[in-house]
Amino acid sequence: MTRVAAIDCGTNSIRLLIADIDNGEFKEIVRSMEVVRLGQGVDKNKLFQPDAIDRTLAAVDNFNEEIVSKSVEKIRFCATSATRDATNRSLFTDGVKNILGVEVEVIPGDEEAKLSYFGATKGLKQSDAPFLVVDIGGGSTEFVYGHEKVEFAKSVDIGCVRMSERHLNTQPATMDQVARAIVDIDKAIAQAAAIVPISAAKTLIAVAGTATTVAAAALELKEYDRNLIHLSRISADKVYKVSAMLQSMQKNEIAELGYMHPGRVDVITAGSLVLSRVMAATGASEFVASESDILDGMAWSLVD
Repeated sequence: MTRVAAIDCGTNSIRLLIADIDNGEFKEIVRSMEVVRLGQGVDKNKLFQPDAIDRTLAAVDNFNEEIVSKSVEKIRFCATSATRDATNRSLFTDGVKNILGVEVEVIPGDEEAKLSYFGATKGLKQSDAPFLVVDIGGGSTEFVYGHEKVEFAKSVDIGCVRMSERHLNTQPATMDQVARAIVDIDKAIAQAAAIVPISAAKTLIAVAGTATTVAAAALELKEYDRNLIHLSRISADKVYKVSAMLQSMQKNEIAELGYMHPGRVDVITAGSLVLSRVMAATGASEFVASESDILDGMAWSLVD
C-alpha cells in the first residue's frame, strides 16, 4: 500500500487529496478544498498579486499539516492555468517548495486534460465510451475525448474566473455582458472542436466545481452532497434553466443557496454559462457530473 497526496492549484481554488492505493484499490483518506483565487487579475495583468500568493501559501501550510499528520509517502503538486499565465510565478512556486519540499509542476493544458480524463473515467464502464470529459476550471476549460485512453485533448482559456473578470462583472448580469461572453466562449469551444470530436461522444462527463454546483442546483439539493451529485445525470434543459436562473439573481441570493460554496458566489454565473454553451455545442442531451477529476488522476499517477 502507498499513501499519496495530490495537490491541484488552479485559478480559483486549491485542493488536496490524500489516498491509499494498493493493487488497483483506491481508498480516499482526505479530500479538501480552499478557495484562494490565486489567479485574481492574472487574465488582465499576467501577474500574481501579493495577497493572492499569501492566501494560497497559507492554504499550502494547512495542507502540509494534514500531509505530515497522515504520514504521506509521495506528493505531487500541479499548478494549472493561472500559474501558466503569470510571469512572476516563481514567487509562488518557490514558496510552495519551501513549505512542502517538492517542486511545483506547472503543467500544460494537455497534461491537465489527460489527468482529468483519467480521474473521471477510471472505473466507468467501457460500454459508455467514447467519453468526452469537460473540466471547467477558473482560468481554462479542458476538452478530452477517448475510449480506454485519451485520443484527443484541447485546453482553452474560458474558465469561470477569467470569464467573470472579462465579461460578467455585475450581478445580475446584463444582456450585453452575457452576449459578449457567449461570443468569447463559443469562439473558444470552436477552437477545441477543431481538434477534439466534441459531438461524437456517447457520454459527456463534466468535472470540477462549476459542473458539480450546477448539478446540485439541478437536483434542487438543500445542501452540497457529493454522494448525491457524483454520477448524477443532468439534462441539457436543466443546465440552461440553472444558467438563466443564476444570470438573473442578486449576489446575496446566490450566496444564500444552501449548496453554494462562498468562494463560487461571484464566478458561478460565468461557469454555468460556459457549461450551457458546451451543452449546446456538443448537442448532448445530458451530462454526467463526476466528483472524480484531476486530483484522482494525479493520485493514480504516483503509483502507476
